[in-house]
Amino acid sequence: MDRSLTYRRHIKSLRKKLTSRVALLRRLAGSGQGAGATTLRIATLVLVHSTAEYCTPVWCRSAHTSLIDPTINDTLRIVTGCLHHTPADNLPILADIQPAELRRRGATLSLGRRAMKPGHLLHSALIHPLGAAARRLKLRHPFVPAAQHLISFSDNNNILAAQWVDHQWNPEWADDPTRLRTLIPDTGTPPRMTLPRRAWVQLNRLHTGVGRFRSCLYKWGMASSAACKCGTEQTVGHVVLHCPIHRPPHGLHGLTVLDDETTEWLLNGSLLKQTCSYQSTHNRPRSLQTCS
Repeated sequence: MDRSLTYRRHIKSLRKKLTSRVALLRRLAGSGQGAGATTLRIATLVLVHSTAEYCTPVWCRSAHTSLIDPTINDTLRIVTGCLHHTPADNLPILADIQPAELRRRGATLSLGRRAMKPGHLLHSALIHPLGAAARRLKLRHPFVPAAQHLISFSDNNNILAAQWVDHQWNPEWADDPTRLRTLIPDTGTPPRMTLPRRAWVQLNRLHTGVGRFRSCLYKWGMASSAACKCGTEQTVGHVVLHCPIHRPPHGLHGLTVLDDETTEWLLNGSLLKQTCSYQSTHNRPRSLQTCS
């Protein structure tokens, strides 16, 4: 029992449990022709998020909550096939899973609304909370003030907490400065998750701009040059718009509508096969240690 209510011991134990489940997901994803994105997304919600969010309204305001976020991001990288250097705020959009912090707030709101009903165990505490002067641990952030704030902050108490999370996620994503927002302007509209695993991975890396492009490999010290075979610096913009060798059949429009020719180009995976100076999987830097 954590007498100081920091929940550090609990969160460290939870991180170990999540790490073992991430290993299961990595096996399910495989190294090439693994499970599809839809299957991996469902498995992530069942195996990882259900465990990571158990009793989360109690401890999610702890200063140590961020200890489990990197592990959750690892699961999203497995689902999407993105590399380690991919911006973390891009992962939930591609995996179609709300950000962990937003989901924790939604769980707090859900419990707070249930506690507002007479007969609930926490009803009296929520209706008649203790003042700040009566708290023994004044620096902690207990459930009751957080739930009261979220209940008053939510405009419509008739919508479900999950719908409230979606409504909050969209404006947050609209203010995100990353390049992915120009390609996926709204939440809940990820790229086609029914694509084969290899095509799905290739598409996500093109969307985020972080992949086995020569410019990335050169920046990571894994290639002697950033030049493409055509002689120009091989960035994602060059590949999609200008490269005479690797350019998709219909350019950026083809990647948006995902026609048959573009899907076949993604399945070919020529960019995924680009070699670098690290031949052994065990010697690869963390940027490439992910499911392909």
